[in-house]
Amino acid sequence: MGYVFDFKDAGAYDALFEPPKRRYGLGLEIKLMLTLLAPKKGQRILDIGCGTGISLEPLLNRGLYLTGIDPSPYMLDKASKRLGCGVDLHRGVAEDLPFEDNAFDSAILFTSLEFTDRPAKAVEEACRVAKDTLILCVLNRYAPLNMARRFKGFFIHDIFSHARFFSIWELKQLLASMLGQVPVKWRTTLQFPFFSGRLAAGIETNRLVQKSIFGTLIGMRIKPVPKFRTRPMVLKIKGANRYKTASGLATRMRSE
Repeated sequence: MGYVFDFKDAGAYDALFEPPKRRYGLGLEIKLMLTLLAPKKGQRILDIGCGTGISLEPLLNRGLYLTGIDPSPYMLDKASKRLGCGVDLHRGVAEDLPFEDNAFDSAILFTSLEFTDRPAKAVEEACRVAKDTLILCVLNRYAPLNMARRFKGFFIHDIFSHARFFSIWELKQLLASMLGQVPVKWRTTLQFPFFSGRLAAGIETNRLVQKSIFGTLIGMRIKPVPKFRTRPMVLKIKGANRYKTASGLATRMRSE
């Protein structure tokens, strides 16, 4: 299951994005997610580990059928208030999704894979329920900002103390071991987390810059191999028939 955010964590998560620089960084991350997802009207999209709904909010009012799932009731409560009735919210874990095979066109894991105990299983489940596209948005192990977050986590307990950071190579290896040689497109963003403004944003959206291996967020677009959940069949075996001796037969035979 991984780490489940409690009431205090849920409040702290939204508070992370209150400072202007954090909102700027979040905006770049959301923009990368939307670019990779390229949503089209009428599509069914699942956000796995939707948290407080920050990654679902930009998808509202686009003619999409949106579903979110998260193991934390406190995060889901905040998501419900943020998103209203525009999203179908469920409580559950990424490693065992309560949805049918190919139930969605696309699935997203936006900074949620970091908090699972079994990331490979979470990706496998995402590939099972998404028939067209899987979008991974993961915190980069080698990004300067994430290195600072990891170092801080040794001394001050916060949300990132529970996170597992990935590298591009780790993600590629994980995907190759599960899916084989499937099409994978990746970019990074927030290369310069300590700067903001129009000039910085313009540089951040440059395609060459987004191929840097040091961006704070790794975004990957994967074409999943169709997967199906197999369930053991229950075989009903009838017990051996028991026949009663015909009444009176033994008595007549003795009497003869």
